[in-house]
Amino acid sequence: MANSGLQLLGFSMALIGWVGLLAATAIPKWKMSSYAGDNIITSQAVYQGLWMDCVTQSTGLISCKIYDSVLALPASVQATRALMVVSLVLGFIAMIVATMGMKCTNCGGDDKTKKARIAMAGGIIFIVAGLVALTVCSWYGNQIVRDFYNPLGIMNTKFEFGPAIFIGWAGSALVILGGSLLSCSCPRNENKTGYRAPHSYPKPSSNKEYV
Repeated sequence: MANSGLQLLGFSMALIGWVGLLAATAIPKWKMSSYAGDNIITSQAVYQGLWMDCVTQSTGLISCKIYDSVLALPASVQATRALMVVSLVLGFIAMIVATMGMKCTNCGGDDKTKKARIAMAGGIIFIVAGLVALTVCSWYGNQIVRDFYNPLGIMNTKFEFGPAIFIGWAGSALVILGGSLLSCSCPRNENKTGYRAPHSYPKPSSNKEYV
């Protein structure tokens, strides 16, 4: 059964990773304009995120626009947005469950075995949340790579990885590692039945009754 220090370390790592996923979901920099090739317009930089896109002028002026319609968005953006929200919700649930099962808290009762199982359940939910976010960030990054190397695409409209993808990858790794440490709280079976000697039976009486 894991000690309280290992549980606290795992919870802290998962919490920092969850905050990173929240920041990655919110910031509008999932992909940014690429300056590869000739005849590239460098007077402005375009950033696209899950909720809005922004344009930065060479003068330092930044203008952002929130997406008006969800249905008008590409399927990749819709799926990424939905799955990142699912990952954040799972991470929030995992934080509540793990807090109840940690040894340094008074929630979840005084039964150590029960609290260990609750902490392990929170760690498993953290791992699922991290895997969902890691899969989404990798899939979105793969879409950027495919569009970049598409020979039919226009060079001035090509995009590269934005900071949000790297933050999402780092946050997913921290959530998975933190959940793994919390999962080490798997309780041991302490109620093992040992060997017991057979009960002694009364010896039959050697006195015989004679008629």
